[in-house]
Amino acid sequence: MNWLIILGLALSASIDNLGVGITYGIRKIRIGVMSNLLIAVICFLFSASGIYMGQWASEVMPGILPVLLGAFLLSIIGIRIILLAMPRKPRESSENKENPAPAKGWRGILKNPEKVDFDGSGHIGWGEAMVLGVALSANALTGGLGAGLMGFPPLAISLVTAIASFVSVWLGVALGSRVAHIRIASFTVGQFGTLISGVLLVLIAVNTLL
Repeated sequence: MNWLIILGLALSASIDNLGVGITYGIRKIRIGVMSNLLIAVICFLFSASGIYMGQWASEVMPGILPVLLGAFLLSIIGIRIILLAMPRKPRESSENKENPAPAKGWRGILKNPEKVDFDGSGHIGWGEAMVLGVALSANALTGGLGAGLMGFPPLAISLVTAIASFVSVWLGVALGSRVAHIRIASFTVGQFGTLISGVLLVLIAVNTLL
């Protein structure tokens, strides 16, 4: 059961990687093995940092409070991810469509990952991979914090999360436009994957309280 939880945490932390990979595949932007490996290493470091911070916090908190706080944190992250995955009707005016506001911060990178290709080369280099890796590791950090509070093993989760990151980016780029327009009910493939990611986090949180 612990391995199923670890796998669930890793998949939840890496679902954005799949979406970014699909975006790059559609736009024929390449991510080399070494650049993808760098993203995975950054994901490992963020995940491990979050877990160790959670473990440290659990040592200074009394009784069952760390488990409750960890479960609450994972539930909030999971619910937020589920809400983000819900299809939305476009509400932009024609003026906004013609002159869209520039995306800012890591959230903007995830919405428009092609902008990380700063030199327009169609290839993600080392420097660009570092920026992308930090943006993609936000879920790994916050999820790791919750996992650490609940006492999950840091090395196992971080390793599996890094592997899932590498595989999901590679798979997304490989699939590219082949799955971009496939819909599952009212969800695109990316939205459906994000939805599953959020549900997994909520189920993991509930399971720790049973």
